[in-house]
Order: sequence, then structure tokens, then C-alpha cells
Amino acid sequence: MALKSVAVVGLGRFGSAVAEALSDLGHDVIGVDSDEEKVRGLADTLAHVMQLDATDEKALTAAGVSDVEIAVVSIGENVESSVLIVMVLKELGVTHIIAKATTPLHGRILQRLGVSRVVFPEREMAVRLAHSLAVPNVLDYVELSRDFSIIELPTPKEFVGKTLRDVGLRATYGVNLIALKRQPEAAGDVVTDIAPSPDAPLHAGDTLVLLGRHDRLLALHEQVS
Repeated sequence: MALKSVAVVGLGRFGSAVAEALSDLGHDVIGVDSDEEKVRGLADTLAHVMQLDATDEKALTAAGVSDVEIAVVSIGENVESSVLIVMVLKELGVTHIIAKATTPLHGRILQRLGVSRVVFPEREMAVRLAHSLAVPNVLDYVELSRDFSIIELPTPKEFVGKTLRDVGLRATYGVNLIALKRQPEAAGDVVTDIAPSPDAPLHAGDTLVLLGRHDRLLALHEQVS
């Protein structure tokens, strides 16, 4: 994994979680917020964290934000500040900007400004929770678009002992396996295989990571539940 330089603007719950996770993965993170208390709270976690007005182009340049590869704008509640910060980052030449939005209108404004990606953390978490409640056996759910999603599904009993070739996920169910998660026999972390052999047998306890259309994934779940 190539390490990136990332600026996280706004260190609330979402921004601080993103900054800490990126730092843990080894990326070079600059954390920025106007709130001194939030900055102080991350002083021991991030190598570069500072209090400043993120709508001030000179302040961001002095902080090194103009040199980052990616910027995450995690200010969602104050739409005006969010928009101004994105505009300043664009002026500074930051080409890859991910911005948090709280409403569809806010999201559309950010898209018009040319951000690389708009995220709705609360809505996305709500959708994942709703799917986990509505479809109990699904371990995780990620909506990629209106038509496609990724789910994590425990290996159904009728698949155990069969190979992926025997099961024929694509031919029979119209979905694609993008990874297989397996708990090793000895104690240890779950192993994720992104290119499992089609001739390897599936075990009880394996988790299938599947990509497909919503209706196909739901049909598979209903058929094997």
C-alpha cells in the first residue's frame, strides 16, 4: 500500500476517527480544526495537528496543506464553512478532496464544486444498520450505488464442503465473490483471501464477501437462509 499525505479538516467525531485510522495505517496526516480543545485532544495521536481557520488560504499553506495528496473535509454542520474550505483547497491545488455532507442539497453543492467524493456518514451508517436488522444473517453491508452493494455473508450450510466452482456464485446467483474471510485453526486474526482458489473447499465459519446487484444479493440470501 502506497502511503499518502492527507489533511483532515475538522476534527469532530468523524474527522478525528478518520485522522486516527489513517495515522494508524502509516499515512502522513495533518489534522486541522479551529477548536483548541479538539486539537489538544489529538496532540498525542497525530504528528501534525494544529488550530487554525481553515478558510484562511495562507494559514493552510503555512500548515503544509497545499502539499497534501488528499484532503478530507469533515465539517458537515456548517455548510458555508464546508463550501468555503473546499473552494480554498481547490485554489491551493489539492486535487483529491473528500467532503462530508449532512443533507442532499449540501451534497449536490459539494459535487458542483468538483470534489472527488461526497460522504454521508450518518446516512450510510443508518442504511447499514437497517440492512443488518432487516436481513439478520448479513454481517455487513456497503451500498456502492443505487443498484450495487457489497455484503458479508456467513457461508451457508449447503455450501460447506463444496468448492467455489461447485457453488457457481456468478453463474447460479449472478453475484461475484471478491474476498473470502477465514478464521485460522490456531488462534489469530481472520485471514482475508482476495483471490481464493475456485477448487478450495468452503468451511463452516468462512465469510463470503460478495458484490452484486441489490436484488441478486437479496435473492441469494433468501434462497440459502
